[in-house]
Amino acid sequence: MLTSLSIKNYALIEKLSIDFSDGFSIITGETGAGKSILLGALGLVLGKRADLSSLKNKEEKCVIEGHFSISNYNLKDFFEANDLDYEDQTIIRREILPSGKSRAFINDSPVNLNELVELGEFLLDIHSQHQTRELTEELYQFQIIDAISSNQSLLDDYSKKLKIHKKLKIQFDEKKQLYANALKEQDYNSFLYNELAEAKLIENEQEELESQLEKLSNVELIKEQLEKSLTLADSEQFGLLVNLKEFKSSIQRISTFSVDYAQLFERIESLSIELKDIVNELNASSESVINDPEQLVLVNQKLQTIYDLQKKHQVTTVEELLQIQNELEGKVISVTSLESEITEIQLHLEKNEAELNDFAQKIHSNREESIPKLSEMLIDILSQLGMPNVQFKIEVVLSESFYSNGKDSIQFLISTNKGSDFGLLKKVASGGEMSRIMLAVKAILANYSNLPTLIFDEIDTGVSGEIANKMGDIMKEMSLKMQIFAITHLPQIAAKGKSHYKVYKTDAGAQTSSEIKLLHKEDRVVEIAQMLSGSTVSDSALNHAKALLN
Repeated sequence: MLTSLSIKNYALIEKLSIDFSDGFSIITGETGAGKSILLGALGLVLGKRADLSSLKNKEEKCVIEGHFSISNYNLKDFFEANDLDYEDQTIIRREILPSGKSRAFINDSPVNLNELVELGEFLLDIHSQHQTRELTEELYQFQIIDAISSNQSLLDDYSKKLKIHKKLKIQFDEKKQLYANALKEQDYNSFLYNELAEAKLIENEQEELESQLEKLSNVELIKEQLEKSLTLADSEQFGLLVNLKEFKSSIQRISTFSVDYAQLFERIESLSIELKDIVNELNASSESVINDPEQLVLVNQKLQTIYDLQKKHQVTTVEELLQIQNELEGKVISVTSLESEITEIQLHLEKNEAELNDFAQKIHSNREESIPKLSEMLIDILSQLGMPNVQFKIEVVLSESFYSNGKDSIQFLISTNKGSDFGLLKKVASGGEMSRIMLAVKAILANYSNLPTLIFDEIDTGVSGEIANKMGDIMKEMSLKMQIFAITHLPQIAAKGKSHYKVYKTDAGAQTSSEIKLLHKEDRVVEIAQMLSGSTVSDSALNHAKALLN
């Protein structure tokens, strides 16, 4: 509930602070006194947009602060989700700076307007005759029926399943699209992959094959040069090994005479060993060089295959071809994998849809059961409010689509006079009738939902006498379960309030300001008498006012 409100530098208000009580509170005042300013200030607390025109003094900031008792609203999850400090007595502050910038705070923590709006919906509900159009909106009509149907738990479960359903549907559609694209390219990708796989490529084999090709293509020349080299190295009379042996023997004879000669001998010894190894390798190589035309053809063919594939895929190495082969293999395999994934998602989707349908059917059944009860309660209240012949025809029809609150569509039809056809609320009901229907709805919801503080802004426009008296009774009855404010010009309603506040203007020099004060017993009698008879209060008006208050 709203426990207090302070306003500084807003519209005609220089500075005011007022405490509010629980139950049924009345706000009265002459036209133009500033009742709409109060509602405007509360609107800013609820997150409405602001501009510099709101400032009374353009050089000072505007500050509006509302204190709310929220222990009964189960809002700890909201505070936790938005990383805010929870307090049973929560303070919402809104500041408008001379620069035009606006700031908002919840328990001194800065918040954005979206968070303010979201919290405000739990705390305060302002209704005027012009705002009764939400009665004609499907979402609100469902809220009425669902409150009476005790559908909230089912709707919560349905909502969770619907979120999962939407995610699964997105995944399913994405996989189907990927599968369709992959399917278009599958034949071509398979052909390219098989072509590469059949080539049986091996890393670094291109260099080895090219080396083999050089050897096989020049086998005679290689054989000839190897044999010539062996003859030069290993000839019995003039070979390098024989000469080197004699050369080594000569130096050996003098190696003991000097360190220098000894070092020379060691070097010649190393040279001799190295030359013997070379001759051995030349022998082995010479024996291995064989003229093999068939192998030459095979090497040529494999290299030509590699060159053709490189040209086709616009690369220069076998390693790049192998990378392309791996990518193609992944694409080919992905088609089969996607089929499996799609099947799995589809099974989850079907299971989820079955559960959703089950929840939607239960929600629908509860709604159907509650319709006669709702119609009966509405007719009962409205007959007391001067609509004795009103009738309702409310239908909920299951559709094929999943909506945010089930699978139903709703038709909320009304007939206000005997023999009249049923029609849509917005086409059949007048403004005054819509106000009364809204009051009836709120009175019913007060028994089924934990409604926020309700402010009725001249919702009694166009009614008087006994109907006004009954409207006051209904609001008073509602106030036993929630905090109710009524901004009214009707004394019958004003007299029923637990507390009575008056909005008025004061003049100080060239400045006009709006003020609000709590009326005590005698002041309240005078205020209601003025509402009955005007500014000149007669004794009969005073007596009438006392009678109304008693």
